[in-house]
Amino acid sequence: MKTNMDLKQSQLLFSTLSSPSIVNLLKSLTMASLKCRLPIKGIVKATVFRQFCGGETVEECDAQIRRLAQGNVSAILDYSVEGKAQEADFDRTLQTTLHTLEHAKTHPFIPFGVFKPTGLGSIELYEKVSKNEKLSDQEQATWDRVVKRWKTIFDKADTLRVRVMVDAEESWIQPAVDELVINFMRQYNRQTAIVYNTAQMYRHDRLKQLEDALELAKEEGFKYGVKIVRGAYMEKERARAAELGYEDPIQPNKAASDRDYNAALHLSITNLDHMAVVIGTHNEDSVELASSLMKKLMINLNDERIYIAQLFGMSDHISFNASAAGMNVAKYLPFGPVKDVLPYLFRRAEENTSVEGQTGRELGLIQKEVRRRKG
Repeated sequence: MKTNMDLKQSQLLFSTLSSPSIVNLLKSLTMASLKCRLPIKGIVKATVFRQFCGGETVEECDAQIRRLAQGNVSAILDYSVEGKAQEADFDRTLQTTLHTLEHAKTHPFIPFGVFKPTGLGSIELYEKVSKNEKLSDQEQATWDRVVKRWKTIFDKADTLRVRVMVDAEESWIQPAVDELVINFMRQYNRQTAIVYNTAQMYRHDRLKQLEDALELAKEEGFKYGVKIVRGAYMEKERARAAELGYEDPIQPNKAASDRDYNAALHLSITNLDHMAVVIGTHNEDSVELASSLMKKLMINLNDERIYIAQLFGMSDHISFNASAAGMNVAKYLPFGPVKDVLPYLFRRAEENTSVEGQTGRELGLIQKEVRRRKG
């Protein structure tokens, strides 16, 4: 439960995030201030970092994990350091991810681990592999290290019996990610889903990809774990497609994204013998659709093969209401050093201003709760 002070801070923050121009200005000022080594870390940590992150370390996140657990909501520790490109950075992400899995094993309210593929290797290398371009000997050795990092994570997850979600990436590097995920599912998902892919349904090709993956899982006898989301990177994807002259991978409108999202949700829940699903959504209708379908099929609302997930700092009404109804619910809880997490935070801020009505809905709900408490 948020305090009155928490609500006021959230109200101010989402009011600010509702303006793309202000978000861009704040991003420029913050990055310039850090470059000049101005002492702004405390301000950032007390505002946007506090709203969307659990802490700077795994251990710092424990306070928020306990707070969520009071409402029977779980947490997914997400090391949200982005934009790194050195081998030492990738190794650091690997070790931190392994630490989150170990923490999850000892904590009843951390059901999943997660990692971002570009946290373990360079985007340029993923792109070359996605295009099936021939790698030099040095590039092949580097790619082998990327694959080894993935395997190290899944070996640990399999040993600990902790499920791991692989976040989605931009469309031009997703083929390499999809191929790796399938290969590891073949190895680790024989009895139950340990490895989960992510399907961004704002892409017009993802429903077909999900249908094909299900058929492959049926044929080869493994479980296809998937997190379904509407998606991110919309502006970047469209701009790149226009610049390079290829087909825009994004759905023509929100209605098309919603249609495919609902179809993916239905596909997953009706094929639980072969699938497991995390329903990543900030949309009440999607949660209601999942709940209604589960009741219709007489699937327990707390079936471990189905989770509802939201980002920390957003859509608390969805999270806690779904949990109160008996569903499995988890919050993505980003963490990492303030300076290193800033790219993630600003990407989230920019996404919120681009997603139709997202920031407005959050702000409206906060204002409604403020009025309710005033009586």
